[in-house]
Amino acid sequence: MKRDRGDGGIDARGKDRHRLRWRVNGRRYSKTFKGSIAEARRELRRLLKSADDGRHVAPDRLTVAAWIESWLALKKRTINTRTHERYAELLRLHVIPTLGSRSLQQIAASEIDDLYLKLDQQLSARTVHHVHTVLNSSFNTAVRKGLLSNNPVSLAEAPVVGKSEIRRALESGQLAALVYGFRDMAIYGIVATAALTGARRNEILALRLTDLGDNTVTIARALEETQDGRGFKQPKTPRGTRTIAIEGRHDPCICPRVVPVAESMMAITLMDGWLRQRALRGRDR
Repeated sequence: MKRDRGDGGIDARGKDRHRLRWRVNGRRYSKTFKGSIAEARRELRRLLKSADDGRHVAPDRLTVAAWIESWLALKKRTINTRTHERYAELLRLHVIPTLGSRSLQQIAASEIDDLYLKLDQQLSARTVHHVHTVLNSSFNTAVRKGLLSNNPVSLAEAPVVGKSEIRRALESGQLAALVYGFRDMAIYGIVATAALTGARRNEILALRLTDLGDNTVTIARALEETQDGRGFKQPKTPRGTRTIAIEGRHDPCICPRVVPVAESMMAITLMDGWLRQRALRGRDR
């Protein structure tokens, strides 16, 4: 896009408030800018240069909250339900209350920094980092779709996550003692399977009899609980589907305990369903 020569001006609107005016392809644009006169001139030069470079983004009144909801709707088609719910939770609880009413195009990196400082007082460093990651992704999409000329989140100071706690694995004797302690409990089969395979809880709860070979266990899905209920999801990557050999392993061993495992899985499912129904009946009273 080309701008008309000499177009562009600044009008004072109060202390550190200015109205920027410029033209692109004969069309007039204006925006309110907060900052010193030097910063206003720098912003106007940036706007004019973006027009010369063909990267001009027309002013828009779209708010941060409105864009986040649009972005979440777009992401729903490409990520699993539980991940989408987590993204929505992070942005709706921790970003929208503070920045939701602000214009998307007027958000500055310093405002993002202030948000992180505020969240540091309320959340763990890892959660604040998750907020940063999701917010950065949403603003990157806004840049890609021409709603922003640059991403202010990428210019903010990203939260630093400390080193994860180093955890020591159990020795074989300790693991055997742990599993043995569940021998007379309904969930013994599940605990034994976890100890034997290293599979995650929701992967074990999604096992089917067809996943059990002569001396193998195949992990091909996981149980997922969302706001809409329960279902099964496929692994995110091909590496998530794996077959674990158990030949030569001793107690606990999954194959001789197919029935206890199935019974444990069924008992947990039935009990959970009963608790859910009791909660719903209590809510209707």
